[in-house]
Amino acid sequence: MNWIYNPWPWYISGPMIALILFALLMVGKRFGMSSNLKTLCTICGAGKNTSFFKFDWKSQKWNLIVVVGAIIGGCIAHFFLSTTAIVNLNPNTIINLKALGFESAGKAYLPEKLFSINALTDIKSILVLAIGGFLVGFGARYANGCTSGHAISGLSNLQLPSLIAVIGFFIGGLVMIHFIYPLIF
Repeated sequence: MNWIYNPWPWYISGPMIALILFALLMVGKRFGMSSNLKTLCTICGAGKNTSFFKFDWKSQKWNLIVVVGAIIGGCIAHFFLSTTAIVNLNPNTIINLKALGFESAGKAYLPEKLFSINALTDIKSILVLAIGGFLVGFGARYANGCTSGHAISGLSNLQLPSLIAVIGFFIGGLVMIHFIYPLIF
């Protein structure tokens, strides 16, 4: 039973992801999480104000099930398949993260500096989360998909726009963490 509590190796999880993508391809579907936000906005009536949200959301309800499955799967993994909340990070990574102010590096999955209740009383943290959320949302819309859609589905379909988007995601992440984040905090 020890295999349940350890990460699955790439040679098991990789082919499983490929199998799911192949099945989606065979039924004419594309994987991506950001498209669910568009579907949820449409369900809530955003199509009354913006033509972007005027589409048949019922054709996308299968993708909402993916979101529910991801939430349920995350809960099962956290509550039933995890033995510890300690993140196994390289010691150099922990040192670098602590230098940036992440004292919980290597001890928790979410940095307490940004995701604790205290962060909600710090205007700087609220601004960083709000601006970051806006930029991620804008970027996903501008790139016509999110990181999971482009990196998993788009690259597996050999789409050049997805390759360009993924390269942009990585460059943006590197610039943020190495240059912009140290200036903010």
